[in-house]
Amino acid sequence: MLQLIVNVLGTLVAGLCAVLLLRAYGTVRKRLLLWAGLCFAGLSASNGLLVADLLTVPEIDLYRWRLAVAAAAMLLLVYGLIFESDRS
Repeated sequence: MLQLIVNVLGTLVAGLCAVLLLRAYGTVRKRLLLWAGLCFAGLSASNGLLVADLLTVPEIDLYRWRLAVAAAAMLLLVYGLIFESDRS
């Protein structure tokens, strides 16, 4: 039960960070906020897959899907840090 609470809270926190970052991007229009918001949205999706993998459908292994979504999310942030940080 504690594992479920921790995983759901992790998903909600990452989703909330994504919403706040994307809202700030809508206001300020700094592209780095966009990439960070998309990264957190991907991390939230990865956490959601973790909840689905461990608790909802334990007979199906979603490990590689979780890893692929998290890697894609991190690549979005790395792209933003490399190519957008020098723009003002």
